[in-house]
Amino acid sequence: MVTTSGKIFKHHIIGGANRWDIIAALERFRRQVRRPLIVVWDRASIHTARIVMEYFSENKDISAEFLPPYAPELNPEESCHGNVKQRLGNFVPVSIQEMRRMVDNGFARLRRRPDLLLHFFQRSGLRITQFR
Repeated sequence: MVTTSGKIFKHHIIGGANRWDIIAALERFRRQVRRPLIVVWDRASIHTARIVMEYFSENKDISAEFLPPYAPELNPEESCHGNVKQRLGNFVPVSIQEMRRMVDNGFARLRRRPDLLLHFFQRSGLRITQFR
């Protein structure tokens, strides 16, 4: 998750994510951010699952706004993930732990680059000129 304050939060999932993983990630983000959240998401079925929508209904401090169908260019998080993936290049991990370490290093690098994070928001068409 990338916030308009320039913070990055992540939640690793091994294997394919399911609706319970999504709820666990949302709970983690709520604890970390500690203020009302608006989650901007694509319309993947995992994001629109009934149990996930019920979660939003039951937790008024977090809500979802959905992007138009298949619009990754409108999501600053896509640029963030793409940047980390690009830096991995031809890296071939020997373990899940090594892959996690490399991904963590990529996000740590982005945390030190608020200018780049701001660019990801601007590239998506959001009118953010500075982080709060």
